[in-house]
Amino acid sequence: MSRATSVGDQLEAPARTIYLNQPHLNKFRDNQISTAKYSVLTFLPRFLYEQIRRAANAFFLFIALLQQIPDVSPTGRYTTLVPLIIILTIAGIKEIVEDFVSFLLRNGMWHTIMWKEVAVGDIVKVINGQYLPADMALLSSSEPQAMCYVETANLDGETNLKIRQGLSHTADMQTREVLMKLSGTIECEGPNRHLYDFTGNLHVDGKSPVPLGPDQILLRGTQLRNTQWVFGIVVYTGHDTKLMQNSTKAPLKRSNVEKVTNVQILVLFGILLVMALVSSVGALYWNGSQGGKNWYIKKMDTTSDNFGYNLLTFIILYNNLIPISLLVTLEVVKYTQALFINWDTDMYYLGNDTPAMARTSNLNEELGQVKYLFSDKTGTLTCNIMNFKKCSIAGVTYGHFPELTREPSSDDFCRIPPPPSDSCDFDDPRLLKNIEDHHPTAPCIQEFLTLLAVCHTVVPEKDGDNIIYQASSPDEAALVKGARKLGFVFTARTPYSVIIEAVSDKPGHLLMWYITCLLKTSATRAAITQHCTDLGNLLGKENDVALIIDGHTLKYALSFEVRRSFLDLALSCKAVICCRVSPLQKSEIVDVVKKRVKAITLAIGDGANDVGMIQTAHVGVGISGNEGMQATNNSDYAIAQFSYLEKLLLVHGAWSYNRVTKCILYCFYKNVVLYIIELWFAFVNGFSGQILFERWCIGLYNVIFTALPPFTLGIFERSCTQESMLRFPQLYKITQNAEGFNTKVFWGHCINALVHSLILFWFPMKALEHDTPLASGHATDYLFVGNIVYTYVVVTVCLKAGLETTAWTKFSHLAVWGSMLIWLVFFGVYSTIWPTIPIAPDMKGQATMVLSSAHFWLGLFLVPTACLIEDVAWRAAKHTCKKTLLEEVQELETKSRVMGKAMLRDSNGKRMNERDRLLKRLSRKTPPTLFRGGSIQQCVPHGYAFSQEEHGAVTQEEIVRAYDTTKKKLRKK
Repeated sequence: MSRATSVGDQLEAPARTIYLNQPHLNKFRDNQISTAKYSVLTFLPRFLYEQIRRAANAFFLFIALLQQIPDVSPTGRYTTLVPLIIILTIAGIKEIVEDFVSFLLRNGMWHTIMWKEVAVGDIVKVINGQYLPADMALLSSSEPQAMCYVETANLDGETNLKIRQGLSHTADMQTREVLMKLSGTIECEGPNRHLYDFTGNLHVDGKSPVPLGPDQILLRGTQLRNTQWVFGIVVYTGHDTKLMQNSTKAPLKRSNVEKVTNVQILVLFGILLVMALVSSVGALYWNGSQGGKNWYIKKMDTTSDNFGYNLLTFIILYNNLIPISLLVTLEVVKYTQALFINWDTDMYYLGNDTPAMARTSNLNEELGQVKYLFSDKTGTLTCNIMNFKKCSIAGVTYGHFPELTREPSSDDFCRIPPPPSDSCDFDDPRLLKNIEDHHPTAPCIQEFLTLLAVCHTVVPEKDGDNIIYQASSPDEAALVKGARKLGFVFTARTPYSVIIEAVSDKPGHLLMWYITCLLKTSATRAAITQHCTDLGNLLGKENDVALIIDGHTLKYALSFEVRRSFLDLALSCKAVICCRVSPLQKSEIVDVVKKRVKAITLAIGDGANDVGMIQTAHVGVGISGNEGMQATNNSDYAIAQFSYLEKLLLVHGAWSYNRVTKCILYCFYKNVVLYIIELWFAFVNGFSGQILFERWCIGLYNVIFTALPPFTLGIFERSCTQESMLRFPQLYKITQNAEGFNTKVFWGHCINALVHSLILFWFPMKALEHDTPLASGHATDYLFVGNIVYTYVVVTVCLKAGLETTAWTKFSHLAVWGSMLIWLVFFGVYSTIWPTIPIAPDMKGQATMVLSSAHFWLGLFLVPTACLIEDVAWRAAKHTCKKTLLEEVQELETKSRVMGKAMLRDSNGKRMNERDRLLKRLSRKTPPTLFRGGSIQQCVPHGYAFSQEEHGAVTQEEIVRAYDTTKKKLRKK
């Protein structure tokens, strides 16, 4: 950390004085921290800000305000405001739905309190297995020399234990009475983000000041391990703790599809303004040229005022070109897609009872566009477990791997094995047999096993007849346990000796561990053994090169002078491996790639040190592994195994992208088809602002008559089965490259809708232009034409939804045919309710007039056919000229079904296809709770640091020599 930064931190946070056992003198921040996206006070402003950022919501708010101007709106004052309020309410409910304890010594008694109640200056007792609730200065512990052992995975991602040691002046303060008599102050630096720095002094009354350093500080978020209890004085709480000082505010993420949609909405709004301007000019011209010729049209003198009013009228008239129901439709669709992810039993890990969890539904489609994957290695790409499989003694290799006779699959990566136990077998009996038969290599074997049992820093602890090994590293534990399985049992350690028992007749076993480390050499080895470079086969470039860089070098590579060159080099590689990097460097790498390449990025990790990059990436995935829940709690999606990422991206991501984009395109299509007809009608009515359709029919078009098809497209549509998506990962490139939704595709659908609207309006208009009165004697009017056109529009857009549907389900049929039926039934009822219900008097008898017209029935077949024949011909031409991989896969699926592909059956023996199985999942209850609190680790007599620097508070050698496991330790209360 630079000097300037340190000085800046000191200026921002002045030094503090903490009074011991005098809480009324300590006035600092409380210990309450909220990781929720919203609070009671911030929900409304932050939610409204997030919603108004969406162009569609901002536009309809503008329209709702315009409608409040008297005599301007042709559709009423509340036809936009009420739906907008309903939409925002639904979105708010969805956001709300989506959004440990210590002992405290107060007043001479130990109290169990919530973390948020801990205050600066409190003396806190934390027991083994608990997490530290605040930053504390260590006073004493159950261990010799006031030592304790903590796991800092939530801070730096390392699962190895570290030693912290209290001052010798306070090491004997181990009873309630002594702690209550403690009087004095702690003077220390102000809150800052430096995890490994701390400066302070302890002033105990009647004694000289004693310096406090980082070895005496226990940080919030670390876990007490292998230590019965510790006592500490709280120095920082809440957002002043170093953990929170290093945390970043959770960003409000928006998907790329949503951003593209917002841009297109703005462009469409510009077109709407042009249409309104042209219509206003047309009204001005028509009134000027035709107003004096017709006695029933009053000629206006206030031309400038009328032009302004006409402009506002036409803006309101054409505002429905932008679908007001789009956002609420997407909210429901995405929420349902998130439920599919949560309920996917293929991503449910039985080992720790953890299903997949979509913590947000706003980024589902983003999963289908990922191009760059950033992964933590330890605990994520690898399983953070060492696997010792073979050994070579005197040139002879022992141990074999029957499981390697098959090809490794993606499921083999990071599949956490069951916890190692004494029952695991060593499947090569030659080793012990060579000892028994006095093989020439027997002395070497005995020496090898003896070295395994004695050359280490492991500390044995007896728990009844069992021996528990506290090892400095997983490989030492594996070797010592392996020696034990082979009959060389390490039993005790004294300051002067190591005791082992050789049991020659005991069958030998070796533990299976996955090798993993944080060093550059192991990162290189992991890249080879775990085939990290294979990750680039799908998403990376075609360069068989991997770049390996450590954190120290990366510090200079990310400097402004060479950042561009480094990024060019990294982007030309299939895989990039960064080892021993800080959390800030992780997030910086993601940020650099995200800004430079403009591609969708995904970051995945399982530790608190991965939170930065998880929040920085477009999509953050947390793994609920062995490094706490910080990564999971700050992620967008949570899974239990790295291997589940394959299905999350290739299946759920691609499906969600296809569904969301089809839903968006269809919503714009059906709105343009209907509401652009008002422009064509303006050329007929002299740009008067008169609407062709009845007012409530216009309002219910999106809400009822065409509401179901977008939902079925967004929820049940799929291009291929999940088996095909996994079998042909090349299909992911379709969504990855945004082939289904871009500016070209969007405006292609809008132009197609424009052509359909021309056919739907002008064909009936010209056919009925010189029509004679009906047989009933009624003359046809504009509303008669409007109802016919409206019916044709509903039929056409519903059939269009059928053309867009690849996977037909019973819900698809219900949406397509049911929507048509709903309109016809509504039309019949709506035409007869007046005057019983005093609304829409102009609609009285319209159903009888329309349904009795021969022109209507002829056009009902010809007009939608004329519209959709163009779409069918275009698809057939593309399919004939250039068949895509997707179409070939779809043909394979069709042939498989035709040839009698086996179908699953439910519990009643009824045949079920894949869609039925999916729907059956919807009716199931959600799997057990996502995260279950693990049991508190049992208190052990004393512990050992899994990772200790030689130049720390106490050297590794001193710690090991301090133990005498042959003596029973007295436990202090």
